[in-house]
Amino acid sequence: MRLKATLAGALVATLVSGVASAETLRLLTWGSYAPEEVIRLFEEKYPDIKVEVTFSNNEEMIAKLRATGGAGFDLAQPSHDRIYAVQMEYDIYKPLDLSKIDTSNMEPKLLDGVKANTTIDGNVYAVPHQWGTSGLMVDKTKAPDLKSWADLCDPQYKGRTSMRLRRTILLGTAFAMGEDPFATYADLGKYQELLDKVADKLITCKDNIKAYWKGGDDLSAMMLSGEIVASETWDSTAFKLYSENQNIVFVPPETGALAWIDTFAIPRKGAADEAAYKWINFVLQPEIVTMMSASTGALASIKGAQELLPADKQAAVKAAFTPADIDNLKFFANIPPGVEDMEGKTLEKIQAATSN
Repeated sequence: MRLKATLAGALVATLVSGVASAETLRLLTWGSYAPEEVIRLFEEKYPDIKVEVTFSNNEEMIAKLRATGGAGFDLAQPSHDRIYAVQMEYDIYKPLDLSKIDTSNMEPKLLDGVKANTTIDGNVYAVPHQWGTSGLMVDKTKAPDLKSWADLCDPQYKGRTSMRLRRTILLGTAFAMGEDPFATYADLGKYQELLDKVADKLITCKDNIKAYWKGGDDLSAMMLSGEIVASETWDSTAFKLYSENQNIVFVPPETGALAWIDTFAIPRKGAADEAAYKWINFVLQPEIVTMMSASTGALASIKGAQELLPADKQAAVKAAFTPADIDNLKFFANIPPGVEDMEGKTLEKIQAATSN
């Protein structure tokens, strides 16, 4: 009887210990970056880890981690240009242990670029995950010659274009005006002068805008219905629509599509580093990359990523980019402290002027 009780007690203790040792990986990421099927496969491989997802964007990620000093999440996915200045100012991330990440299958150009952008005092704070571009989405049967950010404001398309009032359109418009906004980051006075010129241009463009889009769903609806003929967009949104209507294509602006890289970074007070490293390595496996890209519409950071896209996405990429377009990409530069506030006030000015 005593032996049975001892065995029963040992069994209970084992079960309790198993529950107590289970980890929760709290992932702070973009919508579509944690598909349910990928989470299911990860949890099957690592049954002692439970994935908890919070969908966000760059601004919200920074705000959430800044408010807690880097607590509350175990892995975040900010874009490559949103890490250096934020880390210098708020200290919300911890250095990565690259020995725990399989970087051998990463595209060297992307890995080296992210490391260069996010290295502080010899420590690397991020590695690449997904990348893509922002540019133009065009119905080529209705606007065959549209190829510049400025063309969204061409009077011939009055009431039939769209854009999102976020920093991308500020930067794109600046390039279309013959300026290099990234080159002015070193002198914020000059950057403000440029932003004022861009604001004036976009305010005069308001009659061309059918509506300012806020999310991919409303932009897609306007394009598919024919309400608009062109818009500023993420390439992934255009790629998704291409499978439904091959007249709708992504057009890299003649000044160069703006390129972003979403990364993996570990918050300073994260409590599940080992689980975070396991997630990073897991989602960069080729078979998972295909599932992830089907969800995001973006390219992974690994070698041969284009061939791992679903067939419809491969066709859309080939229809959009030539080798010259790839060479002409303009990667977002690190954002110095103060720039986002300046851009935010500029966007508020445009919003106020165009809502009247």
